[in-house]
Amino acid sequence: MEFKHYTVMKNEAVDALECRDGLVYVDCTLGGGGHSELILQRISPNGKLIAFDVDDDAIAAASERLKNYNNLTIVKNSYTNIKPVLHSLGINKITGGVLFDLGASYHQFNKAERGFSFSKEAPLDMRFNQDADFSAYDVVNGYSEEDLVRIFSEYGEERFSKRIAKAIVEQRHRKKLETTTELAELIIKSTPHVKSSIHPATRVFQAIRIEVNQELQNVKNTLNNVLDLLDVGAIISVISFHSLEDRIVKQVFKYHSQRCHCAKNQMICTCPPPKLELVNKKPIMASEKEISENPPSRSAKLRIARCIN
Repeated sequence: MEFKHYTVMKNEAVDALECRDGLVYVDCTLGGGGHSELILQRISPNGKLIAFDVDDDAIAAASERLKNYNNLTIVKNSYTNIKPVLHSLGINKITGGVLFDLGASYHQFNKAERGFSFSKEAPLDMRFNQDADFSAYDVVNGYSEEDLVRIFSEYGEERFSKRIAKAIVEQRHRKKLETTTELAELIIKSTPHVKSSIHPATRVFQAIRIEVNQELQNVKNTLNNVLDLLDVGAIISVISFHSLEDRIVKQVFKYHSQRCHCAKNQMICTCPPPKLELVNKKPIMASEKEISENPPSRSAKLRIARCIN
């Protein structure tokens, strides 16, 4: 299958990095290489770009697309390991900036065997990293009813979490769920018909995908960890695609840009100076033109911060 990936808010996200020749930049989510290509165009010939991805298909496609750039290092690893990977490459500071484009790619959703889509018959998979052992099958067939309710509620904001979890547990006592369409049909049967523009299985599939890949915890941990790697003046540019991710980005940026975290009854502030300043207090959204070309970009939000300490 040809690798297809629409680069969301390409210009806005890369413009935010204020790219300059000679500095070190990191693309934490290489994908199809759209953001990386634009960064490389702006930092060549002496700038350096390190790009992370765990998806073999993405790495193969981006490697071909970017084969003429000598100042690019592609790393097959999770961005959660950004610290040890950069240190192994002899990089102690990100002097230019770091870009996160969170969520699954068009290719992952549309390559049937990856199991991200409820509209395509496929094994319950949903792993970004195909080398990982843990998959959607393990969540659906191994989690307790209580844990299923929790992840459907927290990660999918699914109003019928209890009904769906109960139906899954009852079904797997008879026969374990194997495929995406089996799970989607079970969700439809176990929930009342509600007039909505989204498929009844959308939120549950999102929740399972987040759980399988530990997306929210990874985002929170990595954003906090990457601050130690940023040189003064370096930029963090983050694109998120649902409210849970955006809330984490907003909270991390807000915390590290505040001057004081002391208790209200504490007389003298002992807080260290803030690490970040917010470049935009409200998220940047995709343009109407981009949304018309790529409807999923309507949910994208871009937040930007600068390291000041």
